[in-house]
Amino acid sequence: MTAAGGEESDIAERKMRFLFALRSRGVTEPRVLNAMESVDRGLFVRGLFAERAYEDMPLPIACGQTISQPSVVGLMTQALEVGPRDTVLEVGTGSGYQAAILAQLARRVYTVDRHRRLVREAEGVFSTLGLRNVVAITADGSHGLPDQAPFDRILVTAAAEDPPGPLLAQLKIGGIMVLPVGQSDTVQSLIRVRRNESGYEYDELRPVRFVPLVEGVSYD
Repeated sequence: MTAAGGEESDIAERKMRFLFALRSRGVTEPRVLNAMESVDRGLFVRGLFAERAYEDMPLPIACGQTISQPSVVGLMTQALEVGPRDTVLEVGTGSGYQAAILAQLARRVYTVDRHRRLVREAEGVFSTLGLRNVVAITADGSHGLPDQAPFDRILVTAAAEDPPGPLLAQLKIGGIMVLPVGQSDTVQSLIRVRRNESGYEYDELRPVRFVPLVEGVSYD
């Protein structure tokens, strides 16, 4: 086997292990699996941890943040039930990996982060991937994006004590929001909020651990 052939074989095996790990942890929706297969997580992990990009574990990134473990990304995306005509707001761009997954599934994705550096680096990867339906913005995500609201789907990748009121208000009737809630970084639950004509319905999905949702913009 040539060196190139060996490398292709390694990539195929790595993808197979990656997808098996996702399925074994409950990510079973075909569109979500296809999206996660098509987006190379290795593009979003730099430095010392790059060689661990394909393991099912969270990894540190710049600005004291993390890239979530792939199975959690998959489960959150699955719970969001994104349709091809949906407009999605993501609060907490981080590495950009989650937004890139959402971009495979939705008509348009707006992703906001309080760290300018993270937004800038994520935009570079989106450009490399040719993602034209993602708009990355430096902003206080706890306030959402009123100018672009309402949204069909909202995904929050940082934990608040309760679902932020501005985000609930920016969710369309019939829309879904998925986010972690909890008063500390050790006791958090992933919840799904559905907005209907009469109000909001809440489902608790699973325990999780996320960085806290912080107000304001960081001038790093």
